Amino acid sequence: MTGLLFALTALLWGGGALATAMQAGVTPAPWSVALRMVLAGFILLGYGLIRGVPLAIPRQHRAAVALQGLLFFAVAFIAFYEATARMPSGLAALVLSTSSLFAAVIARAALGVAISSGLVWGALCGIIGLAIIFLPGVTVPGASPLAGFAWALVAAVATGAGTTVGARNQRAGLPIVAVLGWGAFVGAAASALWAVATNTSFAADVSFSYLASFLYLAVAASCITFMLFFELVRRLGPGRAAYTLAVVPLVALVLSALFEHLALGWPVLAGAAAILGGNVLVLSRP
Repeated sequence: MTGLLFALTALLWGGGALATAMQAGVTPAPWSVALRMVLAGFILLGYGLIRGVPLAIPRQHRAAVALQGLLFFAVAFIAFYEATARMPSGLAALVLSTSSLFAAVIARAALGVAISSGLVWGALCGIIGLAIIFLPGVTVPGASPLAGFAWALVAAVATGAGTTVGARNQRAGLPIVAVLGWGAFVGAAASALWAVATNTSFAADVSFSYLASFLYLAVAASCITFMLFFELVRRLGPGRAAYTLAVVPLVALVLSALFEHLALGWPVLAGAAAILGGNVLVLSRP
């Protein structure tokens, strides 16, 4: 069962990278994330209500749930949207996969979760892999690969931190659906505030590609995948659960090559191998 959860999470999120790239254009990233999280929040809490899941969050845990929503459902998603607007979605997903490194380190510092003895070597492999890909520069017409790399790295750090806070909330015995539903609303509010604070005007994109990718992201890559992912966090811990994001790029790179004409030359393949190998070292048992 854990293997099936792992595979579905990786496949749905792998497709989400390309769908996120399809969102770039008319509607600015913060507003796209806000709309997506509002829909996801209603679906998740509605599902919990139908299933009879307690949806109230005890007062002492509300700050942690809000922090998870801010990190995982606002900062990480806005940053990833910005990244895919500047570089191929497969490469952005590859950078995002380093969240397993950050999750392992943050979980160790914040929760005392043991990490593998291969952390240092794994982190080194990840750094080398990123350098192989991005130091020479990625020649994609109309894109800003280095700026995209910076945004993707922000998404990776926020995802790792949000995963760790999610593990804390599950340890507290909070229902996953309630945490995700309220967290999605916090993410929506934070994204909207971000847009207002940065004077980002709202613009509606009613094209088929935007609406189709929006529904995929809100339902399949948000509601369903969030529940699958945090069930993995409960079963495996934050570091090992984040390893799904080491598999996501394999799906995302193939889709990016097919639909975005990403050239899978030796720098991309060698860098990907180093990054994924680094994640394996970080998440392997001592």
